[in-house]
Amino acid sequence: MQPSVSQPRVTAILVAADGADHLDRTLDALATQTRHPENLVVVDVGSTDGSTAELSFGGSARLLRIPAGRPFGDAVRAGEREAPPAATDEPVDEWIWLLGHDNAPAPTALADLLSAVEIAPSVVVAGPKLVAQDDPSVIRSLGEATTRFGRSLALVQDELDQGQHDRHTDVMGVAAGGMLVRRSVWTELGGFDPALPDVDAALDFCIRVRLAGHRVAVVPEAKVTSAGPVEEFGRRRVSEGRRVRMHRQAQLHRRMTYAPAGLVWLHWLTLVPFAVGRAVGHLVAKHPAAVAAELAAAFAVAFGGGTARARKNLARTKKLGWSAVEPLRVSWKRVHERRTTTRDVELARVEDAPIARASFLGDGGIWVVLAAAVLSVVTLFPLLGSPALTGGGLLPLSTTVGQLWENVGYGWHSLGTGFTGPSDPFAAVLAVLGSIVFWSPSTAVVVVVLLALPLSALGAWFAVRKVTTRTWVPVIGAALYAVAPALIGAVTTGHLGAVIAHVLLPWLFIAVLESHRSWAWASGASLLFAVVAASAPSLLPVLLVGWLVALVVGWRRAHRRAFIPVPTAVLFLPLVLAQVARGNVLAVFADPGVPSATRAPSALQLTIGQPLPDWSGWLPATSGLALLASLLPVVMAVLALPLAVAAIGAVLGHRWSVAGSALVMALLGFATAFAATHVTVTGVGSTTTIVWPGSGLSVYWLALVVAACIGFDVLPKAAPLAGVVTTVLAAVAVAPAFAAFYLGGAAIQPTTGRVLSAYVNAEAQANPDVGTLVVEPQDDGSLAVALERGQGATLDDQSTLDATALRLSTSGSRLATLAGNLASRSGYDPRPALRELGVSFVLLDDAGSDPEARAVHDRAAGAIGQNALFTSIGETTNGQLFHYDGEVDRTATGSAAARATHVLYLVVLGVVFGAAALLAVPTAPRRRRATSNVIEAEEPATTFDEERDE
Repeated sequence: MQPSVSQPRVTAILVAADGADHLDRTLDALATQTRHPENLVVVDVGSTDGSTAELSFGGSARLLRIPAGRPFGDAVRAGEREAPPAATDEPVDEWIWLLGHDNAPAPTALADLLSAVEIAPSVVVAGPKLVAQDDPSVIRSLGEATTRFGRSLALVQDELDQGQHDRHTDVMGVAAGGMLVRRSVWTELGGFDPALPDVDAALDFCIRVRLAGHRVAVVPEAKVTSAGPVEEFGRRRVSEGRRVRMHRQAQLHRRMTYAPAGLVWLHWLTLVPFAVGRAVGHLVAKHPAAVAAELAAAFAVAFGGGTARARKNLARTKKLGWSAVEPLRVSWKRVHERRTTTRDVELARVEDAPIARASFLGDGGIWVVLAAAVLSVVTLFPLLGSPALTGGGLLPLSTTVGQLWENVGYGWHSLGTGFTGPSDPFAAVLAVLGSIVFWSPSTAVVVVVLLALPLSALGAWFAVRKVTTRTWVPVIGAALYAVAPALIGAVTTGHLGAVIAHVLLPWLFIAVLESHRSWAWASGASLLFAVVAASAPSLLPVLLVGWLVALVVGWRRAHRRAFIPVPTAVLFLPLVLAQVARGNVLAVFADPGVPSATRAPSALQLTIGQPLPDWSGWLPATSGLALLASLLPVVMAVLALPLAVAAIGAVLGHRWSVAGSALVMALLGFATAFAATHVTVTGVGSTTTIVWPGSGLSVYWLALVVAACIGFDVLPKAAPLAGVVTTVLAAVAVAPAFAAFYLGGAAIQPTTGRVLSAYVNAEAQANPDVGTLVVEPQDDGSLAVALERGQGATLDDQSTLDATALRLSTSGSRLATLAGNLASRSGYDPRPALRELGVSFVLLDDAGSDPEARAVHDRAAGAIGQNALFTSIGETTNGQLFHYDGEVDRTATGSAAARATHVLYLVVLGVVFGAAALLAVPTAPRRRRATSNVIEAEEPATTFDEERDE
């Protein structure tokens, strides 16, 4: 027989933290209870919204103020100490009722809770059914549990209440809001764990109650409102990262607290390593906000303290083994069922009405790409089977992947006399391409050139498909973009970066449009943004403007698009700082690759999309027809007129906003190309050259094509004919450029991959640092001088930092002095300079047909050939080669600090781009935080009726 006790005595502890929107309602609900609590303690946690300013109580109700920032458990602990004890010597069944400012109880809530615990004496913690404040028919929470690995789960959450769960009462834990707990048990267990200030505090307390030999139950008849999850209590907003940190930190803390003594050290050692692995998993799952949160949670648990005190408290009160709570855990089968159901719901959710789009295989997409591939094979047939390309802006790549990555980032560059500094961002693009074809890196350049036309058509097809509805319109857009004058001009002149930018621009357009939807699209856009900017630095201004516009237009999801330029900033930062330091900021926009002279086209030619002043090869093709040559501007303008009319006419249709935006981007692309023709920062021999305008024209052409296709899409039945005519005329306008390899107008040509002669290559096998002084006669009677190491200069070692230098370095001046004196008879002793610069060979390049260049060549050949210090090797495919027989010094390869900086920068690039690449990998939709599934214990539920007093 149990000793007789008086009626239960309840102290309600109401915690308020800036709860002005809810507190009055909760106080009114307490006043209307059919069973009133004997005492009320309102604990104000530093409210600043005036919610408790006018509160005043007397008698059994009290108001307690504590500093802001104190957790819910501390507030309850303070309120429990403030509550008056029972004024009687007889045994009193005391209870405390925990409420938050948003927990307005139903009129019978307390009575129902007390009735439940009275018929089941072993139940010392009872929780109500938490319902939504704005819709009481929706269950916010009805019991809590953990998985086998300790992750907390709500058994029922955000589900319509139809009484379907009212028979399940025996649970592992209940929420803090509305919890009724026996005061003696609260005091014995020490209340909520201070190391769990926000999440899982109530669940942990209920688990300790179970281990102490008591029971926990939910009372579905008792209803209490809740305005939101516990982590939002007292806060205006909780970021996703902070929410993840709260839950993960709580889980790790409970894992350390519940672990057997012999395994605590193992759990502690694996906290941080596992956090790193999970952070990578969050990136793959497109949840970047959780990365820092995961690491912060692991470090907080590992080094923040609190675990030892929690373990000591648990050991003090624990009376039963973990078998007491094991049947109430959620099995993995149930967790898997929940995840599967949630994923199916996510896939079935349709945010926008489906729009019929063209099919790539069924509506001509595959055929236009195949046609572009055939055109590429016919146009570039002389390049088929070649292991490397040279000429124009091209050179072969380094022969190994290791050498490719040595030229990425900050470090020593052997170009010329050598220097320490940042490489071009384009070197990273070349390193990635060369690594793909690792057995023959230079083949990657050949593949890019051969696939440029079909890949451009493919990207344009999908880009146009994004903004049009008729199935045939993307075919027109793909064909127009594939025959862009800027593309074929970049291919024939060897501007590899411009070719890559042209191919990727449509994909960047699509990725930026879709970046508001997911982190995968946003990260993909960031990678494409970086590659396009690195390949064509002149596009940086227009890319940044486009990004800012997308940021403003999609401001609701700006956090995703805000990340897009970050990889580009990391890639360009060293080069920008170096150019700013020497006062040559515009040099940042210089074209990567081998500096090559480019003649500036006129404004009219730019308007028609021509990157070169030869009218896409029509000028040399009609040189014998004076009348036709004089009419070329008019003819070319007429050929481009249908495209312009369709693009401008698109703003008259119902999709005028999209067409207008495309025309604005076309204007920005044209402005970029026009500005490029007026910027001369790169040295080529004795002169300087403009920035390649074709990159800006690629943006201009893509925008015009998009606008024109929108115009075709809204035109009546005559639209297909107009589209075909426009495409045919655009193709005619660039026809001679596609025949450049047959007409002798192409600057690039196939090569075996050898830059210097076989004799020098053989020497370089034994001495990779062997120096070759390359002297090239110029048309103005001067000499261009270069110093090449090993097997010769490579494309990945080219540097705009060197090509845009404002003045010669000391060693550069000495190199020029050496070459000038070798090319003429003088009393100059070249041996000290040859020794210091490490020059073993002199290569006198061919002069061509210009008389001044021939005169300089002959004079230099005679001077060097009659110099006793040199031995003539003979004519090679590159020119006349001489060997210096004297001793030379081995050249420097950079300091240890430069090598360390190079490694550090590669690590930074790896982290930034690796994270972006992981985020860009497509995955299945991530589960939403709130679910509507039910998780129930596998064991049969126990009801209160089974424990009625006999």
